[in-house]
Amino acid sequence: MRYILLVLIFTASLFGGVLKSTILSVNEDKTEATIKINNIDIGVNGFIVHSIEGDHNMILNNAVVKSYDKSTKIATLTISEYTALRNNALPSGKWEAKAGDTAVLAFGYTRGILISPSEEIYYRITRHSKLQWVHPDIFATILSFNGHPTPLREEFTKLGIASSVGLVYIFLDKKLYTVDSMSFKILTVIEADLLQDETKLPFYTRVPEIDADWWGEGSDELEYYEPYYYKLLAEANSNNKTLYKIIKDLDTQARADEESGKEEFEDLDEDRYEEALEYFEGME
Repeated sequence: MRYILLVLIFTASLFGGVLKSTILSVNEDKTEATIKINNIDIGVNGFIVHSIEGDHNMILNNAVVKSYDKSTKIATLTISEYTALRNNALPSGKWEAKAGDTAVLAFGYTRGILISPSEEIYYRITRHSKLQWVHPDIFATILSFNGHPTPLREEFTKLGIASSVGLVYIFLDKKLYTVDSMSFKILTVIEADLLQDETKLPFYTRVPEIDADWWGEGSDELEYYEPYYYKLLAEANSNNKTLYKIIKDLDTQARADEESGKEEFEDLDEDRYEEALEYFEGME
């Protein structure tokens, strides 16, 4: 357990500060930009800031790290329309990102939310971390307002915008995944050897019940904890070989257990990892 806490403290310090770097170049169709930075993880998100006049600045684009070359220390950013502070009552300019603008990355990385299957695991992970934790009750309240007892990926993004949450931590099968709330890219995976003696769906929260819509995506009650969150991770990390191997091994074990004929595996759904694996089509 001490090892887990030390790693959490390390990752909190690693992701704890906003990173700023000058834009070196922007491609012709304004979809990619490059910066020079000592170290950065793929999937880290942020935005592009443009100076207008004097001390006036404007956020122009969302930015997500697409690739990083360690030899040249050049990171390529995917840039897109910035919509977090959209206000139709305000005028918009015609400025475009260009060399000399500033990329602000890892914004909100001092705040995180933990998705865990039980209260015990939640408090054992969060109580000694310096990260500013947003309680899952807040997320559960948002889900209830939306009528989604099964959280959708975009709802993590909306939580990130509304509550300035930069990091999502997800506990799955004695591993703790650190995920960017906007890109949903996996930043780190650490071992978290904690006993899971119960599973609360869709995650640990003190909210007694999450209201459900009559129909639509997210309106059904979540049936399985691990397979669903693996599916969300797989959708955004379809090139992640480590994640693929983890899910593939779990799927193989589930099928073997179901075929064993043992009484404790009678109700096991052997296809429950199938949806997650579909995102890794062609990977071996």
